[in-house]
Amino acid sequence: MNKKWAVKRITLNLGLIESKKLERYCAITGRPATDVIRELIRSLPITHPEAFEHSSPMKGNSIAHIHKPVTMG
Repeated sequence: MNKKWAVKRITLNLGLIESKKLERYCAITGRPATDVIRELIRSLPITHPEAFEHSSPMKGNSIAHIHKPVTMG
C-alpha cells in the first residue's frame, strides 16, 4: 500500500543521548523514528486550536533526518 502525504519537512538535531534513546526505542518497538516522532507530536496538548489558523510558515526548506541513521535489522 502506497500512501501519499502532504509533507512539511523539518530538520531535527538531536543530542547523543536523545539520538541513542530514540534509536533504542525504535529497535525495541520495531517502529521507524519518523512514526515515533509523529506520534509524539500528535500527543501534544493544544490549548488554542485557532493557533493553527494564524501560524506563520517555517523559514527555509528543511529535511527531516537524524544525524546518525537508525538501522533496523
